[in-house]
Amino acid sequence: MKFQRTVRLKDGRTCILRNGVYADGAAALDVFLRTHEQTDYLLSYPDEITFTAEEEGQYLQEKTESANEIELVAEVDGEIVGLGGIEAVGKNEKVRHRAEFGVSVLREFWNNGIGHALLDSCIECAKKAGYAQLELTVVSENAAALALYLKAGFTECGRNPKGFCSRLTGDQETVQLRLEL
Repeated sequence: MKFQRTVRLKDGRTCILRNGVYADGAAALDVFLRTHEQTDYLLSYPDEITFTAEEEGQYLQEKTESANEIELVAEVDGEIVGLGGIEAVGKNEKVRHRAEFGVSVLREFWNNGIGHALLDSCIECAKKAGYAQLELTVVSENAAALALYLKAGFTECGRNPKGFCSRLTGDQETVQLRLEL
């Protein structure tokens, strides 16, 4: 799925949202690792990541060539500063109407509108791909992310009081959210 959009950030800079491609592998992996170091709200820790820059490049290229999945990079001043994408829950008939969503932005670029722009772009891509539902899981303590998703129209469909087990804080409640498209 092909996508490109230019957005004006709150600080006046321009951000290009575009498909990640093979050549972005090393930079995207770096952003992935850094964002996972900067918050305890994401699914994994940097030391759990085992894929290489080459494998990340292959993943990005596969998503660019996919008809129903995408991985976007957010680029500011020629530097990748965020990632966002949609992925099918499955190919079986009972779940092929559903896609999972995820987004991460480097801390120094938070509160500039990049997360919101990635979210809007992923929703647009999910609709274009023909999904009926977009889903994600968020840590309940992550008030900023919850507010962003609820404002975009996501609704809560469940909670898991021990959804994550943080190395830093122990059990983290997770909230399952869904958006009808």
